[in-house]
Amino acid sequence: MTSGDNRERWRETFESAADLYQRARPEYPSALFDRLVAAAELGKGDHLLEIGCATGKATLPLAARGYRITAIELGPDLASAARRNLAAYPDVDIINATFEDWMPLPDTRFDLVFAATAWHWIDPAARYEKTHDVLRADGHLAMWSASHVFPDGGDAFFREIQTVYDEIGEPQPPGQGWPSPGELDDERTQIADSGLFDVVDVRHFDWETIYDADGYIDLLNTFSGHITMEAWQRDRLYGEIRSRLAARPDRRLRRHWGAVLHVARRRNRWAAGG
Repeated sequence: MTSGDNRERWRETFESAADLYQRARPEYPSALFDRLVAAAELGKGDHLLEIGCATGKATLPLAARGYRITAIELGPDLASAARRNLAAYPDVDIINATFEDWMPLPDTRFDLVFAATAWHWIDPAARYEKTHDVLRADGHLAMWSASHVFPDGGDAFFREIQTVYDEIGEPQPPGQGWPSPGELDDERTQIADSGLFDVVDVRHFDWETIYDADGYIDLLNTFSGHITMEAWQRDRLYGEIRSRLAARPDRRLRRHWGAVLHVARRRNRWAAGG
């Protein structure tokens, strides 16, 4: 997304997937959260701020580890789903707002600000600046996304179904390619260029999820690019997915996921040159 208007419009599409998101989106690996806790030097009772919690996919594992969490979600239906999913954790507060417009209570500062598959939706003018402002001295920023990766020996389904995407006018974006595990781009340069944070850890994780046709189509219906397709495009694509998986002995596909965990420490303003 290069346009602010497009970013605003596309990030609001996830509201239509509120009923699907929690069951359809993949679970992040436990090892990612273990590494996050260690790299961000989190301690018992620390207060975390999550940007774009959706239904709580990343919130739940950290709430279960005993942290206090304030989570911001711009979609009212997604925020309501997150409140239901996290009802067992009284130290979690879900706020329906945009990060750009939200303001913390006076004198409230967080030990960690994190975003799971949401950082790229934040206005670039606010990402690092506002995050820096709401963190305590030496607090940390963490972000990661769940992306599709293609290991050697992985499922050939995705290269084969690409011909259908091409046919319906939804080709791969230029330069996207077929990244292998460990080859996803990282954002250490952007973090350093902000002048507000020092990168302390960048770590790749990958895992596999197995889907039947219904589960995979549910997953696709939580992606902005599929949500905004014309009905005829989805009908053609989903019909082909169902027929191709029906021809497989187990009627399933294997999708590999990759995530790049970034953890950075807040710099003091004087150290950042401001």
